[in-house]
Amino acid sequence: MKSTFLLLINISLLFGAKDYFQQHVAYTIEVTLDDSAHTLHANEKIIYTNNSPDTLQFIWFHLWPNAYKNTETAFAKQGERFLSTRFLFSDEEDRGYIDSLDFSVDGVDAKWDYHSEWIDVAKVELPVKLAPGGQTVIETPFFVKLPEVFSRLGHTGKHYEITQWYPKPAVYDHLGWHPMPYLDMGEFYSEFGSFDVKITLPENYRIMATGDLIDGEEEYAWLDSLVTEGDSLYSLDKKAFKKAIRELQMGKNKKGNFV
Repeated sequence: MKSTFLLLINISLLFGAKDYFQQHVAYTIEVTLDDSAHTLHANEKIIYTNNSPDTLQFIWFHLWPNAYKNTETAFAKQGERFLSTRFLFSDEEDRGYIDSLDFSVDGVDAKWDYHSEWIDVAKVELPVKLAPGGQTVIETPFFVKLPEVFSRLGHTGKHYEITQWYPKPAVYDHLGWHPMPYLDMGEFYSEFGSFDVKITLPENYRIMATGDLIDGEEEYAWLDSLVTEGDSLYSLDKKAFKKAIRELQMGKNKKGNFV
C-alpha cells in the first residue's frame, strides 16, 4: 500500500510539473523624483512573454497608486471596515494617484479601460492576440502623485517609501487572470520578472533598495561611517546618549534624505 501511494504521488507530481508555467515580465523603467511636488515622472517598457498554453487577447494591469486617490477604493473601504480612519479623513492634497498613462503595444496605440469596480486595476487590449510562446512589448509614460504615508507607498516630508508604484501586469496562471486591487492588509501575487530601473534624484539623497551596487566605493565608505557613528554612542553616558538619539530622530545628524 505504501509503495502504491508513493507511486501515485510521483505520477501526479510529474504531470503537474509538465503543465506548470509562469509568465515572464522584463521591465525597463526610467523615473525622476520631484521632491518639491512629491511626484514621479516615468516611462516604462515591458517585454511580456506568454509561457502559458493559452492565446491572450488582453492583459490586466495593476495601477496601485490609485488606491490612494479617493475614499471609494478597495484600500479605503478596507480601512473603514477595520475602523482605520486616517486615510478616510485625510485632505485631498495628501492623497495620491497615477495618471498620464498612454499604452502602446508593439508600437501600436492600445485601447484600455479601468476595471468596473477598481480604479487601481485596468485592462489593456492587445491589438494582435498573443499566442503561446510569443512576446509583446508594452510601453507607457506615467505620472505618480505620491501620498503621505498611509500604507506602503508615500512620503513623510522628504523621506520616501516607494513601493507598488509602477504599472504592473497581473498574474496569469492555470486558473486564469488574477486582477486585484491594492489592500493594506493582504499579500501580493506578482509575475516573475527582471528589472532595469534608472532613477534620477535631487542631490543629497540616498537610495535604500535591492540590486547590484556599481562603483560603490563611496557608498561602502559611507555605510562604514554609520557603523563607526553608531559604535561611538556606546561610549556616552546615559544623558549624552539620550541627547544623541533625540538629535538623530529629529534629523540633525542625518546625511541627506532617503528613498
